[in-house]
Amino acid sequence: MLLFEDTIAAQATPPGRGGVGIVRLSGPGTKAIAIGLLGGLPSPRRALLRRFLDGSGEVIDSGLVLYFPGPRSFTGEDVLELHAHGGQIIIDLLLERVLQLGARTARPGEFSQRAFLNGKLDLLQAEAIADVIDSASAQAARSAQRTLQGQFSNRIQSLMKQVTELRVQVEAAMDFPEEEIDVLSDARIAKRIDDLSQLLAQTVSSARTGRLLREGLTVVIAGRTNVGKSTLLNRLSERDSAIVTSIPGTTRDLLRETIQIDGLPLHLVDTAGLRTTSDVVERQGVERAWKAVESADIILLMVDDRAGVGAQEQAALAQVGHGSRVIVVRNKVDLSSALAGLVEGAELATVRISASTGAGLEVLKAQLKATAGYQHNTEGLFLARRRHLEALQRTSTALSSARRQLCAHAPVELVAEHLWDAHRALGEITGEFTSEELLERIFSSFCIGK
Repeated sequence: MLLFEDTIAAQATPPGRGGVGIVRLSGPGTKAIAIGLLGGLPSPRRALLRRFLDGSGEVIDSGLVLYFPGPRSFTGEDVLELHAHGGQIIIDLLLERVLQLGARTARPGEFSQRAFLNGKLDLLQAEAIADVIDSASAQAARSAQRTLQGQFSNRIQSLMKQVTELRVQVEAAMDFPEEEIDVLSDARIAKRIDDLSQLLAQTVSSARTGRLLREGLTVVIAGRTNVGKSTLLNRLSERDSAIVTSIPGTTRDLLRETIQIDGLPLHLVDTAGLRTTSDVVERQGVERAWKAVESADIILLMVDDRAGVGAQEQAALAQVGHGSRVIVVRNKVDLSSALAGLVEGAELATVRISASTGAGLEVLKAQLKATAGYQHNTEGLFLARRRHLEALQRTSTALSSARRQLCAHAPVELVAEHLWDAHRALGEITGEFTSEELLERIFSSFCIGK
């Protein structure tokens, strides 16, 4: 348990007008501030009605008080919460008073950071606090809650335990060189590495889906002018976000909408039609369209079903570099008289639709989920971030390297080193091995008061 010398305070509810506003304090000066503000120290862990007093004894407001003596508190320190009426003036007066009594304004995420540093939760759980608040769907909120409750942490701790057991076996050969040959030739160690790699692969799969729930995907709708890009945007977002006309080049800039498909957040981007133009404004829009195509997670390459894939579409495919993130959308089947739905046997994933009538739209949504690798059944999933996936990938690489060195009968020190790399990568996820710079970056993205 770390002992901090200062006491922090912040508004824990959003700024503005509301029914209730909360001011939170944590630190060694909490007791003295409570006595100065309330006229006495409230009973622990009971909601009590008290008056909040200014320096001259005048009543600022009255409301509920909750006092949590450390270490049995969120931060591990003495914590005080003041539940006042939700006028911003009242909250500002309360903050001004507690600062007069010796507190300082908390930095973003500092309450959660102190909870982490004091061992009340690990880094995964600390990040999950922000993820619960920022959840964009019910599935994301439930998955973030699982991470907050420790399900993701338990999975990582189980992997770390197995890596540690492997390290003990392998490193014992370093202390007893006569056992080294037996260790390197022991098929059970190779089998344990294989089993561990399989469990790791399952964790990576869950984490990838969890990251999709948290961050979503950017889906760029690209194609020539008048192929129905804006109509598709409006159809998917279920609102008239984009102006639709028969005049080519109506869309001049990027238009954005965020939708959900079975809980998967998708950030849709409508773009200017891909063509050569002398119009200065439209030309800038086309340039932005190409940039959006390059950075997209998934590209809906739209064509008129009557015309098919032409030179502009081929240029777009060439710029993308590979087709795994491309869905060709053959629009206007209401005019071509073709059947809406998935086109079997196409080189790239291809769906025929009518953006005007909605025909084939459900098939397109299903193809979007398939291209993203998203499973609707999120039971047992946990929310994950990019850094978690990167650390899991490093773990996988280290285990594979250890397996190769083992099979090649390399010096036992090399096998041990790769296992240590795997252990350290997993420890970075929970915060066991974490730099100050990473902690600062993580917690500075939190709300003040969290």
